[in-house]
Formats: sequence, C-alpha cells, structure tokens
Amino acid sequence: MEKLFSYGTLRSKEIQMRLFNKILTGTADQLLGYKLKSLKIEEEFGMADYVVAVASENPTDIIHGIVFNISHADFAKVDLFESNAYRRVQVTLQSGETAWVYIEN
Repeated sequence: MEKLFSYGTLRSKEIQMRLFNKILTGTADQLLGYKLKSLKIEEEFGMADYVVAVASENPTDIIHGIVFNISHADFAKVDLFESNAYRRVQVTLQSGETAWVYIEN
C-alpha cells in the first residue's frame, strides 16, 4: 500500500466510486510550503475549473487534505485520471508521513 495526499477531486466519494469502485478511508493532514492555484482543464464538454498544488516561497503556506492508503493498482488508475497538467511527487506532510501528491507539472 502507498499513501496518497489528496486536496481536490479525489476526496469526492462519487469520484472514488467511479475510479476505484469503492470509497476510500483516510485521515486529515496538511502539506506545508505549498499553495493552491486555479487551473483550467479542457474536458469532453468544455473547460473545467480545478486547483493544483504549487510550491510556495512561504514555508508557512498550507494545503489541507486527506491521506489515503491505496494499492499500486489504484495508483495506476489515479495516474490515468489526473491530466498531464499534474505530476506525482513524494512529500513529507505535517504529520511526518511520507505520501505521494499531484502537483503542477
């Protein structure tokens, strides 16, 4: 199992059911030194508004999210789900946990 820090759409139970066919359980955590930036992504029916984590010059900037335990197979699904506007990197969260997170590409 791997840890995934989610701050956006992957926290949605509807998205989880569509992607994994199950609801994930997780714990609240924070990502320090990052902030959220608006992002427009072209989808099948037009442009959609999302957010993306970007490194911040201010180490006290914080993103609140959820840490999920997911399998390698589920990570493959997430990698396909996330657009090429995102890339997956490992970070250390405020709790001290190491997790993967999708940030600006």
